[in-house]
Amino acid sequence: MTTFLAGRRRRLVRAAIFFVAVGTLALASRPAGAAELPTAPGTDRGSSCAALARGSSLPPAPSRVQREWIDRCVRLNQIQVVGTHNSFHVQPSPGLFSLLTAFDPLLAMSLEYTHRPLTEQLELGMRQLELDVFADPAGGLYADPVGQQLAPGPPVDPGGALLSPGFKVLHVQDIDFRTRCLTLVACLTEVRAWSDAHPEHVPIMILIETKDDPIPDPGLGFVVPLPIGAAELDALDAEIRSVFPASQLVTPDAVRGDHATLADAVTTDGWPLLGDSRGKVLFTLDNTDERRDVYLDGRPSLEGRAMFVSSEPPAPSAAFVKLNDPVVDSTRIRALVAAGFVVRTRADADTIQARTGDIVPRDAALASGAQWVSTDYPDPSPFGTGYVVRLPDGLPARCNPVLTWAGCRSLLLE
Repeated sequence: MTTFLAGRRRRLVRAAIFFVAVGTLALASRPAGAAELPTAPGTDRGSSCAALARGSSLPPAPSRVQREWIDRCVRLNQIQVVGTHNSFHVQPSPGLFSLLTAFDPLLAMSLEYTHRPLTEQLELGMRQLELDVFADPAGGLYADPVGQQLAPGPPVDPGGALLSPGFKVLHVQDIDFRTRCLTLVACLTEVRAWSDAHPEHVPIMILIETKDDPIPDPGLGFVVPLPIGAAELDALDAEIRSVFPASQLVTPDAVRGDHATLADAVTTDGWPLLGDSRGKVLFTLDNTDERRDVYLDGRPSLEGRAMFVSSEPPAPSAAFVKLNDPVVDSTRIRALVAAGFVVRTRADADTIQARTGDIVPRDAALASGAQWVSTDYPDPSPFGTGYVVRLPDGLPARCNPVLTWAGCRSLLLE
């Protein structure tokens, strides 16, 4: 009993410090000349959180208390993180890369990058990952790539994982097949293990691109992928949920709540608070073609689904939007972010910026307010240009530059 009372006293002291901090902020006035910033949907201007939005700074208090304040006032969409494009990707082996270079130098150049293992990327501060998946319900469809036959390299699958049923993770069948994790379940299990060990992380977004396009076969026996249809998309949801329990997922149902549509929810009540979404993962579907339409069929606001889809407002499913060109789409991205939507954009593509050192797209992406900025270069470019994409000070997350509250402190986000 004594231990229980002592613990309760400590909690009461913490609560008292918190409410003193909140009271101080509520009384603070907006500094002269402070810029008016967009008000994020879900922000209650009559609450103590409004003081932060008006430009107040966090009052002196232990960082733990300030962190609690941030968790109660900052929402999932009010931060910005950097992530990786094709997070699983490993460059083709030297022999196959030489063949590809002889056949199509530009294609080979676009494949000349290798990411760290997913765990290392997360340790580095990446909070958005991307996985390409191919359906393989019987197993074995991608176990013997033609490229490995033509130019043998290190074993592709010494453990036999490609023989098991389920979605496989790779970039292009038979040609660009080396990967940090061979199956979707293996990739997600690795992410979950890291998440379980770091339960205070900001939400991780995982972008899933389903693939079923055949490639021209000159008679070598290239694999023809299975079409992605309703059954495959249901199986994809099931594989996600086989690894992550509902308590670790930010789902469309959770965000929509009692609203009629997702679009209505994110533009009124807003996204979940950071304190309610720490340690969780949010999945999005990259495809914007008929596969998205099939995924939405009968579920206009993604009822019961595990993933968000890229939909432009005023579609009922609009909550997440993929706009990959931060230079051309900069104005559109900023408008969507200010309206309450979440956006993924890219800082670079096809190794071009890493080779030339062009930082214009990178800087435009970071300035746009897009919540997820994707890159192939979280580490400095190997091409000698010094190109790299990281947030200032190497933080895993920062206060969103479009939705920033003046009192928000990036250091406290994670």
